[in-house]
Amino acid sequence: MTRRVLVARLDSAGDVLLAGPAVRAIAGGGGTGGGARPADVILLTGPQGEAAGALLPGVTAQFTWECPWIVHPAPAASAALMQQLIDFVRAAAVDEAVILTSFHQSPLPLALALRLAGVPLITGASTDYAGSLLDVRLRPGEDFPEDQPEAERALAIARAAGYLLRPGDDGRLRVKDVPDVTALVGTEPYIAVHPGAAVPSRRWPALHHAAAVELLSGAGYRVVVTGSAGETPLTATVAGVAGLDLGGETDLATLAGVVAGASVLITGNTGPAHLAAATGTPVVSLFSPVVQAVRWAPYGVPLELLGDQNALCRLSRARECPVPGHPCLTSVSPEEVAEAVDRLLSGVSSLQTRREVKKR
Repeated sequence: MTRRVLVARLDSAGDVLLAGPAVRAIAGGGGTGGGARPADVILLTGPQGEAAGALLPGVTAQFTWECPWIVHPAPAASAALMQQLIDFVRAAAVDEAVILTSFHQSPLPLALALRLAGVPLITGASTDYAGSLLDVRLRPGEDFPEDQPEAERALAIARAAGYLLRPGDDGRLRVKDVPDVTALVGTEPYIAVHPGAAVPSRRWPALHHAAAVELLSGAGYRVVVTGSAGETPLTATVAGVAGLDLGGETDLATLAGVVAGASVLITGNTGPAHLAAATGTPVVSLFSPVVQAVRWAPYGVPLELLGDQNALCRLSRARECPVPGHPCLTSVSPEEVAEAVDRLLSGVSSLQTRREVKKR
């Protein structure tokens, strides 16, 4: 009988996309011990990561749950909410769980719920004493370095559970079923711009974006601007008269098609940057240093990293910029973004980018 493995990644779309290589390792059965044969992967996500989970190769089934210590704003931590998860896990007849977390998260609350649901084997990375909650426990900073890309961190947790990528899998991000979006974007080459982000601290100003679109258009590039239904005023401002405004016209799967067809994507540290990595599209990353670029920059694709990585907000994980004027990103000029696009298209990355991601 095929082993049923619950893989948990309860965060945003970008986090779920970064878990993709670990999911493939578990599904593909390229490991030793329990991982020596293919598994049915049951992916546990939060509401923000649900659409991304549907794009991951290797997922057999998916369950969405509002985790009260991850989701923002958080739902009440009620017995009914916890029972919802426990009932699903029991009904799914899970044989094993692999809990994927970032450095600032603990797997232990979820491990407790999974134990109560009867899961016999649980793997996770925890700086805290895990007692009987984890059968396989990695100690961050001891068993693996914390300053590494999130995709590699997730792979390390899967490897500890006995699962390795199959031979020939390069470990990069991937998505499946990328749609043909020619009807939306046309047939001519284009630069994609995604100006939105989930939190203000990671957004380059709208008027900076608009000026960059004008510069690129003036240089002969066609520009396509994307955003959610709630971001249509933003995309209209950014597109202006020069760009093609697709605000509100794409779900995540359609956005994957738009990003996949782009010559370059310009965006912040947000989900579409990881979608670009999963489709092989080079990225101009307007990266706010509230988190480390070595962990969260687009993984495995040509990259131009812009933004002051030593600004006062560095490593604060702030949702709202704590520094007046948001200088880490406002200091980046539209001209610098246009120059970064040219560098990516010519295949020569900047010295700053090479320095910032040198640990990768």
